[in-house]
Amino acid sequence: MTIQWFPGHMAKARREVAEKLKLVDLVYELVDARIPLSSRNPMMHEITQQKQRVVLLNKADLADPVVTEQWIAYFDGQGTPAVPVVATAGEGLRQIEAQAKRLVAPKMEGLMKKGIRPRAIRAMILGIPNVGKSSLINRLANRSVAKTGDKPGVTKAQQWIKVGKDFELLDTPGILWPKFEDPEVGIRLAATGAIRDEVLDADKQDVVFYLVKWLRDQYPGVLENRYKLESQPDEPWDTVLAIGRKRGLIRAGGVIDESAACDLILREFRAGMLGRISLERP
Repeated sequence: MTIQWFPGHMAKARREVAEKLKLVDLVYELVDARIPLSSRNPMMHEITQQKQRVVLLNKADLADPVVTEQWIAYFDGQGTPAVPVVATAGEGLRQIEAQAKRLVAPKMEGLMKKGIRPRAIRAMILGIPNVGKSSLINRLANRSVAKTGDKPGVTKAQQWIKVGKDFELLDTPGILWPKFEDPEVGIRLAATGAIRDEVLDADKQDVVFYLVKWLRDQYPGVLENRYKLESQPDEPWDTVLAIGRKRGLIRAGGVIDESAACDLILREFRAGMLGRISLERP
């Protein structure tokens, strides 16, 4: 299975981002804490032209906290500070501002030495669709200034947003890349909701199979506890059927509604109802 999703507006957004980079001091790169690499555009380094970057590990409340600490160390080892955040709850905002001030301090000091009056830090927020950019901006601005939604692709244009006296943020549409070199990247993105479910169609079962297998291998007991299974079958499909049976997802004739069972597992994973789960490790 290969999942690809690259709406036309994203190609335009990439060009516009490149044009606006000269206006900003640093880039906030927002990723999903459950899949920090899979949700990180591999073209980011090329796009941002070596601008100072801070990686924001959003939805940290849904990710395995132990694994998140490993990711923070991983990015730090690459010379890029990483901050765990929960955009919907406003967690991690102080660290976001602190890291920005630290990184931009040399530039601001240089301007002051030239007699130029200090100005607000200008930052660009980049990330793939549905990773929480608009929710984060609304929290930082302390008002509803960016459109939010539970489907990817809500933000379609750039907009400057003032955050107090010290920050100005440039919101941008979510940018995916034209082709996922690793098919598992597409699966992880689909599992966390970064790709529209309408695009998945027949691929949805493969995404659920991947998720069920990962949970069995990395988080044993999670599915048994959540769905009251006496044991987990060896085959992912049998696990899906067992969950459907337990939840009463039965069609006429006593047939288990396979699609409804897949939807249930995906929905509850994304909502954190299976626990704090990370789908990749550094």
